[in-house]
Amino acid sequence: MHNIPLKPIVIAATLIASALAGNAQDNLVNSLKINASEKSKESFKFADVINIENTSVKNQGSSGTCWSYSANSFLESEMIRMGKKPVELSQIFSARNAYVEKGRNYVRMHGSVALGDGGAFHDVINMYKKYGAVPQSVYTGLNYGTDKNKFAEMAALIEGFLKAVVSNPNGELTPNWEKAYSAMIDTYLGQVPKTFDYNGKKYTPETFAKEVVGINADDYVEISSLQEYPYYSKFVLMVPDNWNYDQVYNVKMNELTEIIDSALKNGYSVAWAGDVSEKSFSWKNGVAFVPEKKVEDMTAEEKADMFNGPKKEAVVTEEMRQKAFDNYTTTDDHGMHIVGISKDQNGKEYYIVKNSWGATNDYKGYLYMSKEFAKYKATAIMLHKKAVPAAIASKLKL
Repeated sequence: MHNIPLKPIVIAATLIASALAGNAQDNLVNSLKINASEKSKESFKFADVINIENTSVKNQGSSGTCWSYSANSFLESEMIRMGKKPVELSQIFSARNAYVEKGRNYVRMHGSVALGDGGAFHDVINMYKKYGAVPQSVYTGLNYGTDKNKFAEMAALIEGFLKAVVSNPNGELTPNWEKAYSAMIDTYLGQVPKTFDYNGKKYTPETFAKEVVGINADDYVEISSLQEYPYYSKFVLMVPDNWNYDQVYNVKMNELTEIIDSALKNGYSVAWAGDVSEKSFSWKNGVAFVPEKKVEDMTAEEKADMFNGPKKEAVVTEEMRQKAFDNYTTTDDHGMHIVGISKDQNGKEYYIVKNSWGATNDYKGYLYMSKEFAKYKATAIMLHKKAVPAAIASKLKL
């Protein structure tokens, strides 16, 4: 019997796991295809109440960068709100810089922190503050022969590389690993230009952020709601994609929708992160709600009719929300951009949500999310601190 070296097996397992992680977003989208009813669009009659101006729908492709697409879409709407002409910002510029920072963090933590494509809204804000911004036309991130993001190979390679760094084969780390790591990312995504021309003027990413985008990174806050932490304090949101251990503000569950409603009514849009893997979330039909009856208890006919017109909803409690977070039925699997409020034919309000999966569904890239779903399945929201209602802002000491 021969001894089989373990290292190749470990490396192979790592690459397989990384490839699976890189395909997580594709798997999520594919899993939602069965969540659909035949005559949904005919059965809902939506009338917009508020519709905040936003830029065109994008497609994140085969990459887990929804957090960057939705947060940059949010920033583009902020530019419009501020009276500026919006620029399509490079989503992959934000992601590329986050990958570099995430790699450094991974090595500092001896590999005991999440890798992969995932991230959070604050990553875009943090990268904007540190690195600036560039237009999509200047940095597409498509440096490997495709017309859409396809990150699985890159994700597998950089994870395998970082695991080799953490194993510390020299007994002491050299600074060269950072250069090699950044070069690997740039091989796939392209080198970031130090200067570029935009509308006849030369900019650096830093001057472009300051002079053209013009937002103040310190004006934005993330908010969540969990019973296990004191309300109106800050806590570290314990989800894998919070690789930088940033803190969020804690409010009562019903205050999440109170904050979103107030923001929208005052012209501010909101970035929403949460769980969309529910059977009551239909990307094809563009509807998400919380059914009164559990899906597993429904008849085949009830399941087939789920998205054909408005249905009664369960009333979500804080206990339900906390339990779902604790038992993994609410996970941080997607980020989107709330841009308005609409009413169905019964007068019930839904949020108008802009997604980043292309204009491939019944509503050309948008969907209608009930308020019960929004507060039940949100892991966090991000918005301008002035958009938070005064009474809640006072409690949060904003």
